[in-house]
Parts: sequence; structure tokens; C-alpha cells
Amino acid sequence: MKLRIDEYTNLNSPFHRWDARYKLIGLMTLIFAFSFVRDLRMLPAMAAVTATIYVISKLPLPFMLRRLRYPSFFLLAVVLTLPLLSGQTIIMSIGPIDLRQEGLLAALLIATRFLCIVTIGLVLFSTTPLLNNIKAMRALGLPAIMADMAFLAFRYLQEIGQDLSRMQTSMRLRGFHKRRFSARGLRILAWLSGSILVHNYERSEWVYKAMILRGYGHAPHPQGEFQTRHRDVGAPCASILIAAAFIGGDIFLRHQCAPLLW
Repeated sequence: MKLRIDEYTNLNSPFHRWDARYKLIGLMTLIFAFSFVRDLRMLPAMAAVTATIYVISKLPLPFMLRRLRYPSFFLLAVVLTLPLLSGQTIIMSIGPIDLRQEGLLAALLIATRFLCIVTIGLVLFSTTPLLNNIKAMRALGLPAIMADMAFLAFRYLQEIGQDLSRMQTSMRLRGFHKRRFSARGLRILAWLSGSILVHNYERSEWVYKAMILRGYGHAPHPQGEFQTRHRDVGAPCASILIAAAFIGGDIFLRHQCAPLLW
């Protein structure tokens, strides 16, 4: 299993050329601004900004659709349940099922914010290699231990996925069929899970000892690895202005018409 989050970091777009430090500041500010929005009239502008950013990043549309596949299950559960359970104003009844206006508006708001935030996050982490993103976080003041944990966690997710794939292939060759529910099958799956955890725990100890022998803990601060350019500074300023416009516009609209809030 490969997460392939940095599969398209070799493309040539303004976001790929943007300094990783300023990209983190600019896009994370925009993400927090999107999470602040509560007025439905801000949603078209939010969707337009998100679509523009994704088009400029030159990331292919199938890539986004693949990444949204699993998070969409959670989103689908929210969208299907909120209109039926939240609110008092019934706009449609189908037998015992009542469709409520407040729940429908809340589902629309949650779905739009969710998709916009996830899309911006994809642009943030898919236009820069993972190692460069971690170095940028470190340069911005993230403690070294947290940066190392983020990188090792990503690396071990890939290792665990590869081990799982190899063991599943080996089990299939020996006649095991995981779709058949039985006590024996549960015991085998439990053994598989335990073996993977123990094996990777032992591997983590070996890796840590190897890192200590190679001087882990004395790495220099990565600030000097980045060079600031004028265009890199201007881009996060534009993102911060857009984020401030969303927050200010949402506050203004909320004071104008309360019924469109959730």
C-alpha cells in the first residue's frame, strides 16, 4: 500500500514553485477561514476560490476524486441524517420521514465547507514533497520531536501497508479466504494483526538505535535551506487578505440576516 500523497509534486505550477513555508502559512490561514464561515451566502465564493486554487495547481481531477472517496462516506452519513433529524420546519414528508429545512441547510453548509477544506489540504500537501513540508514546519518553529514523529508516522504507515499486502498474498496462496466468516478465520486475522504490530515494533527499535548511532538529536535547524523571494511573500499576503475577507464577510452577513445561519 502506497499513500502517494506527493505523487504530483513534479508538476510545474505556481503552487509547486511556492516556498513551502509561505504555502503552509497562506493555505492554512485560508483553511481556518473556511472553517469559520457559517453563512450560506458565503458558500458560492468559497467554492469559487477553492476551484480556482485547484485549477491553478494543475493537479488532475481524478486525483482529487480518489482522495475524496473515503472521506465522502462520513460526509454522506451527515448529509443523509441531518435533514431528517435536525430542525423544526418540515418542508416535505414522505410517509413517516420528514425533511426539515434547518437540517438541509446545515448539511449543505457542512458538505461545502468539508469539500473546500479537504481540497485546499490536498493542494497544500500534494504540491510539495512530504519531506520539504516537514522541513518547512520545522523552519516555522515546530519542535524537532514533532516533525520527526510526523515523518516517521507517514513512513511506517507505508511499511505496515506493505507488510499487510505481503502477508495477505501469502495467506491467499495457502488457501485462506477472508470473506468466509468463521472462528478460525477470526483467529487467523487476529494473528495477522498481532504479527504486524510486533514486527513493526521491533523494527522501530532497530531504526531508533541506528538513528542514535548516526547522531540523531543533533541535526541543525533547517532555516537556511529555504530562500525567501518577493513573490513567495506576496502570495501568503494575498491568501491572508482573502481569508480576512471571508471572515469579515461572514460576520457582516450574520448580522444582516440570521435565518441563513447554522
